[in-house]
Amino acid sequence: MRFIRKTNYQQDINLIQHSGQVLWYGLLLLAVCSGPLWLGRFLLGEFSFVFIYAIAGLGMMILVGYTGLVSLGHAAFLAIGAYMHAYLLGLGIPFPLSMLAATVFSALIGGLIAIPALRMTGIYLAVATLAFAKIVEFIIERWESVTGGFRGLAVPKPLLFGYDFSAPVAFYFVCLVLLLGSMILVLNLLRSPAGRAMTAVRDSETSAESMGIHLARTKTLAFTLSAAFTGLAGALFAHRLTFLAPNAFDMYMSIQLLLMIVVGGLGSLHGVIFGAIFVGLLPQGIAIFRDMVPAGLAQVPGLEPIIFGLILIFFLIYEPQGIYGRWCKVRLFFEQFPLYRKSTYKRQKSFLRTERLQ
Repeated sequence: MRFIRKTNYQQDINLIQHSGQVLWYGLLLLAVCSGPLWLGRFLLGEFSFVFIYAIAGLGMMILVGYTGLVSLGHAAFLAIGAYMHAYLLGLGIPFPLSMLAATVFSALIGGLIAIPALRMTGIYLAVATLAFAKIVEFIIERWESVTGGFRGLAVPKPLLFGYDFSAPVAFYFVCLVLLLGSMILVLNLLRSPAGRAMTAVRDSETSAESMGIHLARTKTLAFTLSAAFTGLAGALFAHRLTFLAPNAFDMYMSIQLLLMIVVGGLGSLHGVIFGAIFVGLLPQGIAIFRDMVPAGLAQVPGLEPIIFGLILIFFLIYEPQGIYGRWCKVRLFFEQFPLYRKSTYKRQKSFLRTERLQ
């Protein structure tokens, strides 16, 4: 079992806690970077999809996992980023500038929506974000001169200096680099005063306000940053789809994003990655499942949402800390074996949200 001896305050905010993390994260990075050598064209596309989901999951985690604000309308920011990026590319704006503009525009919309929405909390905030998503969906359907309406909008290829970044290997590395950069930004945010203020608001708004934290400002910042990361994911998502249509950003997509961080593990960046892998690859697992079961069951309409809902209920009841929480328990079991006690993780009454979100 590893014990970390802390001898100075700097260790509390270090990105790397011990040498073991350097080894294992280095091996993981090496495996991911060498992916094109051992992954086929199809799997490269699927893992690019996982990276995009992970970037959107970072946005959801900032809002839900670290600030405690529930959103059921984050597919709207995904759509805003995707359509803005495709529209600017169509005007001839270079690929990186178009993606940056889509991210900034999504952040601005998120900040504006946060001002009236954050007057509400809990289920009322969730309903308000859901209403915002329906408004965005209505605008996309009706603003045909920009979005193409129900006819859809073709996404131009991401070209830079004559090089096509839509090729599977190039797009894979674009998504990977943006994911790594986004994770570093979020890690630094969480150890900054703004990030600590967000977790304080999540734990207790009354206690946070008594310590001088401006609740409205902190929540607005969380909403803005969350929308920015989701808009960036939407820009990448547009290239993954190659053709945008309003039904690609419905309520089901918002539920998928929320499901991702709940299943992965709330309050953990590891949970974002676990959840992205789970949600990104689950449709392929369902497709395999359809091939294995009788035709009558395989042709049941709405099978995928049913499975997603059952999985969400299962995790909320039996594994509220998600996949990452289960991994922590398995790791602790082997670290303490044969002295591991079954009562280590015995469920008990929680008085603060920090006791539920580790």
